[in-house]
Amino acid sequence: MLSRIMSGSIRNLDREYDCTVRLLDDTEYTCTIQRDAKGQYLFDLICHHLNLLEKDYFGIRYVDPDKQRHWLEVTKCIAKQMKYQDSPFDSQPPFTMCLRVKFYPPDPAALKEEITRYLVFLQIKRDLYHGRLLCKTSDAAMLAAFILQAEIGDYDPGKHPEGYSSKFQFFPKHSEKLERRISDIHKTELIGQTPETSELNFLQKAQMLETYGVDPHPCKDVSGNPAFLAFTPFGFVVLQGNKRVHFLKWNEVTKLKFEGKIFHIYANQKEIILTYFAPTPEACKHLWKCGVENQAFYKLEKSSQVRTVSSSNLFFKGSRFRYSGRVAKEVMEQSAKIKREPPEIHRAGLVPSRSCPSITHGPRLTSVPRTRRRAVHISIMEGLESLRDSAHSTPVRSVSHGDSFMPRSRSLATNASEGSAVISDEAYSPSDSVLPTPVAEHSLELAVARQVNGAPCSIEEEKESEAGTPSVGEAGDLTDSRAAVEGAGGASSLSEVEQVNKFVLSVLRLLLVTIGLLFVLLLLLIVLTESDLDVAFLRDIRQTPEFEQFHYEYFCPLRRWFACKLRWAGSLLINK
Repeated sequence: MLSRIMSGSIRNLDREYDCTVRLLDDTEYTCTIQRDAKGQYLFDLICHHLNLLEKDYFGIRYVDPDKQRHWLEVTKCIAKQMKYQDSPFDSQPPFTMCLRVKFYPPDPAALKEEITRYLVFLQIKRDLYHGRLLCKTSDAAMLAAFILQAEIGDYDPGKHPEGYSSKFQFFPKHSEKLERRISDIHKTELIGQTPETSELNFLQKAQMLETYGVDPHPCKDVSGNPAFLAFTPFGFVVLQGNKRVHFLKWNEVTKLKFEGKIFHIYANQKEIILTYFAPTPEACKHLWKCGVENQAFYKLEKSSQVRTVSSSNLFFKGSRFRYSGRVAKEVMEQSAKIKREPPEIHRAGLVPSRSCPSITHGPRLTSVPRTRRRAVHISIMEGLESLRDSAHSTPVRSVSHGDSFMPRSRSLATNASEGSAVISDEAYSPSDSVLPTPVAEHSLELAVARQVNGAPCSIEEEKESEAGTPSVGEAGDLTDSRAAVEGAGGASSLSEVEQVNKFVLSVLRLLLVTIGLLFVLLLLLIVLTESDLDVAFLRDIRQTPEFEQFHYEYFCPLRRWFACKLRWAGSLLINK
């Protein structure tokens, strides 16, 4: 009896495991899931817990054992995606994942329910804090004032002493001038706004920014310069320095493809206009899958139009992937049919979170000496000049008119601007802890830039909420700066080696295809000459001594051998 109970408990341990999902307000949802449960089951549990109906904009993110981030695929088994090989006696911790916005709404104000807008507000607030949503100082002050109004309400001299905004950290760095501007806006322009109104105004302001919806993927261009690739509700963007150097609307992008660490973007007429190098092949595949999903979600009219996409060439097998889910137009049509009482929202208020604290002291620019700030400014300007000179292809101007999901105000602003647009007063450098591909080599090159710009190199709290993404050490002295420069030179030579390898691989492929075609032609010629087809050039071939030698010494014995084997196989089948 005891052995039966123990074996039953072992089977239960083997069939079930614990799973913890960290939500956008940094609370945790823990559940027990069957071993063969698929991602859709866990995602539905979380949405039911949050009372969320407009759930197509969200997804679950996890980190694999190789520290590469992924979106949990709802059609596949969770344990297989996590590469979890357990035994009933292992003391494994529960799977740790996090709920994040996967597809940013093109117009957050058009969302049907307030609970959905609140969750998107929390995500964009997190993006602002970690440097993914970068903007100019004037826009930053307004966004921070909206957050302040939503969290603490109207300004009260009795509760909010002088300098109260300095206790809040909205950005990777603060300055006294920015804090005073935030306080002025909060005191004078936002009086009487409810948290719901402030959050809605925050979303409307954020969606007009160039970096709205950006999930940055660190890459390098063909010249070895660092860049960030991202997919937004409006198209594909490339960010370098403080500029958006490329922008392609979704209906201009015809194909996304990757080979190893090389990522290609095809535009109209299937011409490769952009090529970038990811840190690892796994990072490049993740970038490709994110692009395929975003393109299907925002570009297609119906989910029935979704097709399986392959990264393979004509003669070589590659990765295959298919987006599973509804597209943006279907999601909005379904949201319009929602008819229920608005669910109750429990706002976090002043409760500090691990990854996006409400009350904490952030680094100020004034802590840097004036001479240092001037040197920093000169370094930034020199970096921008070098990026402008080393651009490997001309910026792309969008001329398409198929912006069915783009708000009118943003569409006018986009059409009025060139492909290259200034996104901020500083270089785009999000925290290492929020990058989908935490690779030490790439992060080291950006460490000096982050030190100059004041952005944090690592944030422990976000590392926890993103399930153990590794952090990068600080590069604070001149030796680290010199090492980063040498690393950039090494990366440039590495890209040259990759180009040579790509050329050799192309030559080998061409040679293999040529040999295969010659072999097929030879077989076809033998079949035609041995047939009864009466054609002049075939008669001439049959009369040559070489053909007669081949026919009697090779073809006839081979034909007799095949006939013998076929008779033997036939007799064997008849006897059975």
